[in-house]
Amino acid sequence: MRTLIARFTGPREYMVQLCRYICSGEQGQDIAEYAVMLAVILVLVIGTVRLIGTNANNVFSSVANEMH
Repeated sequence: MRTLIARFTGPREYMVQLCRYICSGEQGQDIAEYAVMLAVILVLVIGTVRLIGTNANNVFSSVANEMH
């Protein structure tokens, strides 16, 4: 396992080195694959919640209007 370089000129250099470290080797690829899977799952969940939320709101509004 490689070590990170200890001398940096600032936070940007640290982040650049950290990204290079994470993206190198097989572990970096695994992390990137998990990040992509997580992003896809989040998009699907958010879309589903929005769709169900809108439909549920319409159903409850219709029921409330029918009760008046």
